[in-house]
Formats: sequence, structure tokens, C-alpha cells
Amino acid sequence: MKATQKNFAATAAKAVREARIFYFCGPDESGSSDAAATIARLLGEAEKIEFSGSELRKDSARLADEARSVSLFGDKRLIQVRCTGDEIYDSVEALVASPVAGWPVLIVAAGATDKSRVAKLLADRPDALVAMFYAPDVRSVAQVVRTMADGLGVRLNDDLAERIARNAALDARMARSEVEKLALYLDASPQAPRTADVQALDAIGAVNEDDGLMPLVNVALGGESGRLAGELARMRELNLNPVGILLMAERRAAQLAQLSGKLDKRGDINALLEQERVFFRDKADIANQMRRWRGRKLERLLAKLADLHRALLADSRNAEVLLAQGLAEITRAAAR
Repeated sequence: MKATQKNFAATAAKAVREARIFYFCGPDESGSSDAAATIARLLGEAEKIEFSGSELRKDSARLADEARSVSLFGDKRLIQVRCTGDEIYDSVEALVASPVAGWPVLIVAAGATDKSRVAKLLADRPDALVAMFYAPDVRSVAQVVRTMADGLGVRLNDDLAERIARNAALDARMARSEVEKLALYLDASPQAPRTADVQALDAIGAVNEDDGLMPLVNVALGGESGRLAGELARMRELNLNPVGILLMAERRAAQLAQLSGKLDKRGDINALLEQERVFFRDKADIANQMRRWRGRKLERLLAKLADLHRALLADSRNAEVLLAQGLAEITRAAAR
């Protein structure tokens, strides 16, 4: 079973009924993660077991074992995996070879595509879904926002949906957070829908470019050790959202992975950025970061950000400290 962001919403309900392995890939890591969260919600309450790709690479039998295992209290289980590509191929191969159907497995593969070995292994199986999420544009993210809003009972016109998409930097997870806040503010529900307007959106304090999340991300990924302390201080002074900053870092890292995959043997980064029509204000930062993060080093960055994401969600009270520590490590690695 295959899907893209264009038909995922229409495919999700059928996939939940028929599939037990879900593989989300493509350059839009935020879209993949949001799709995985959607499937998790449709599957219902369950005990969540999480693995990184590096964990499963060390023990290829562990994924199949966990999928077959029984919860201590008899609860439903959901296996969630974050990886950077084909590092879990042996684990997935063992999983599909298992004679026991097992618990659902959700895999978010940052930087991978539907041409990866894992995707090819799963694509033609009736018990698997391979969903590819391409680099988003405003129109496609706005459509995702409208779908989210409809599900929560919030009526949005096209202009408001596009504004939310832009304010969230085309990140589906951040956009979902804004739509959920809007539904709460309007006291909207599927049974009692409400129409949103500009005043309501302004009232919930939607994220916008003036929040200045991206400078800290650029400092870290660009290896600017001398500027890091000042940016972290600004984060604390302005009370910037640590999760929002991390989401932007994950998006940029996924973008670097996508662009690196298109770089030809000549390695002309500037020509590639022109060809891909990268926003002119981002070109200098992205070119610098592409020179610093390549090959295995880029794979380790994606894995590091995935681990940091899990750590922030598990310990939200210390999210600011955890993010600062993680960005410091990333900055040192980029500077080398």
C-alpha cells in the first residue's frame, strides 16, 4: 500500500484496518511525523515502545521480538521507530518474516525515500503502508491545515489556512498545535463546529517569523560557537519554545539531507541551491551547513535530533536545558 501527502488523509482509515507496518519517509520529516501521530491516534490508546535506528541496528531481532511480545498488564502496544534510512533494514526484514502478525509498528525514516530498501521491501505488501512526504509548499500545507481543522470542528477559509501554514514555517506539527489551540479558544468540536477569523488567530498568539527561532538553529548547524551563548540567552529571555526550535532544526536537517542527495559529482552547492529555488535569505546558511554536514556526519545529526526530540517529549519540564545541551553538542560537531 502506498500513499503521499496528497492522498494520505483518504488512505489513513483503510491503512489502520489492513496494515500492521507503517513506513513514513521523504524530505518533509515534519509531515512524516504528523502522519505517524495521526495513525497512532486512529489506532487508539496503547502502551508506546520507542526505538532509534541505532538501537535496532545493533540488535536486528529486537523489533520483531517486541512486536510479538505481550504487555505485562495485557494492554495494547504500539512500536514507534525513528531512523535515518536503511539502517533498520535487517530489523524490518526479520519483522515481516515473523509468522505472528504482532503489534502495529510505526517507522519515521528521516531523509529516506520510497526508493530505499526498506520501502521496496514493504511497498507491495497488503499489510504495510509506505507513505512518501515531499518537500512542502504553502498550498499543500494549507490543505493539510484545512483537513486538521475540519476534524476538530474549526471552519477555516483559504487565507487563514495559508496564514497558519506560513506562520508554522510549513511544519505540519507546529500547524497542528496552532489549529488545536484555535479549536480550544473557539470551543469548537466536530459536533459543534465554529468559524475562525483573523481576530481569533491573533488571540491565540500564533507563531510567526518575529519569534526568531531560526537564528539559533543556524548558529548551531553552522558551528558558530562564539554566538551560541548569546542565542541561548536570547531563547531564555524571550521564552522561546524549545520544541518549536527543535522542530525547525529537524526540518533544516531533513532539507540538508534532501539537497545532499541531489548534489552531483561536481559538488557545486551554489548551483544546486539556484536550481532548487531555495529562498534567497536562506542560501548562505544552507550552503555553509551543507559543507559541514555530509555523509555519515549528516546521518548522525539526524539521529541526534531524533533522540533529542524524544528526550524533550519525555521531560518537558527540563526541555530548555536539554535543548541547550543538545545544541551545544551539535555546534561543537559542526565546528570541527
